[in-house]
Amino acid sequence: MRLDLHIHTTASDGDFDPEAIVRAAIDGALDVIAVTDHDTTAGVGPALAAAEGSALRVVAGTELSSTWEGREIHVLGYGVDPAAPPLREHEARAKRVRVERMERIIQGLAREEGIHVSMRSVLDAAGPRHEMVGRPHLAQVLIDEGHARDFSDAFGRFIGDHRPAFVSTRLQTPEEAVETILAAGGVPVWAHPPMDLLDALVERLAAVGLQGVEVHRPEARPSHIKRLRSAARRHALVTTGGSDWHNPRRNSTLGTFWVGGSKIQPFVELLGLGR
Repeated sequence: MRLDLHIHTTASDGDFDPEAIVRAAIDGALDVIAVTDHDTTAGVGPALAAAEGSALRVVAGTELSSTWEGREIHVLGYGVDPAAPPLREHEARAKRVRVERMERIIQGLAREEGIHVSMRSVLDAAGPRHEMVGRPHLAQVLIDEGHARDFSDAFGRFIGDHRPAFVSTRLQTPEEAVETILAAGGVPVWAHPPMDLLDALVERLAAVGLQGVEVHRPEARPSHIKRLRSAARRHALVTTGGSDWHNPRRNSTLGTFWVGGSKIQPFVELLGLGR
């Protein structure tokens, strides 16, 4: 079984719509994918519909944003009910907060860097099917208008964490993100845990219901995988993995990276994916 459990669509900051994601996943010989857009499940329904009649299994997911001591912490939710009221309430709040945040980032770029971009250009970069606006959309505008060479440059110099124009999401705490996913019937998994925060946060999140940590990623170092797996064992958490796929420019072709089912068997069993 070949799984990629971290994929974004045009519902948030991915370049491919859900239907194109399904086609690319099938072409990439994936067996299971999870659609995990930021703070929304809008891409899940179209992806499920597009996968009907194929062998590809689509897991309903999301990636909820939160902030802890000024740092962005993301929690993936797997097997969520997109119609669950706590999730719908979160999505509505997140949509508003993300627009307000983007406006503040744009103001910060003008104030700190003398770079002037419009909110309209960011929304245009997000495209007509977006539900959540995010920094990758702004990064694309910075590239298109000649202020940055590429995404790494845009984030590294201007809009990444603790860069001059950075503004944290301030949507909720990581504990609240875990609780929202649980209330929506999902399995909460800490996405790409920062190594310097792992020990400080994993016990806190496990105490409120965290069920897993994302371990296997394209750029994961062996030493990081070892630490994450050790933390998972200590706190009885499952392990997962995914490419965090957004587009071919930022990532390789969908299906190039995958995690074998045997490597994350407890998660496969928890979601009933082996049936």
